[in-house]
Amino acid sequence: MSTNTAPRKILIVDDEAAVADSLHLIFSNRGYEARAMYSAEQAIEVLSEWQPDLAIIDVMLPQMNGIELAGILKGNYPTCQILLISGHPGTSDLLNDANEHGSSFEILAKPLHPTFILDTVSGLLPSPRNGADA
Repeated sequence: MSTNTAPRKILIVDDEAAVADSLHLIFSNRGYEARAMYSAEQAIEVLSEWQPDLAIIDVMLPQMNGIELAGILKGNYPTCQILLISGHPGTSDLLNDANEHGSSFEILAKPLHPTFILDTVSGLLPSPRNGADA
């Protein structure tokens, strides 16, 4: 058992519990250490003790939106990769606003097929390894 092969950490933030929980299950089953949060505020609380390698964030969250959360994450953890997701067509205005303030984020459209999201994440993060599954 090697200690340098800690699983990559993925933070999932979506106020639709079914989406957050499904993504959590998909990534956990693939060897990632995933945590599902249902608001930006919950996500910020967990960051004090757990820093993700990648965050998958819904753009349309109650109170603080996902682009604001992505900006906070990037400001505090510059190496954290960010994937924004949205099922709402009007999110491009929010994205344009974020891009004007120096943040560059891409938005993936919901629904997300498991194979597509796994492939996207594996392109951003090296795969986790569990001794038996190399």
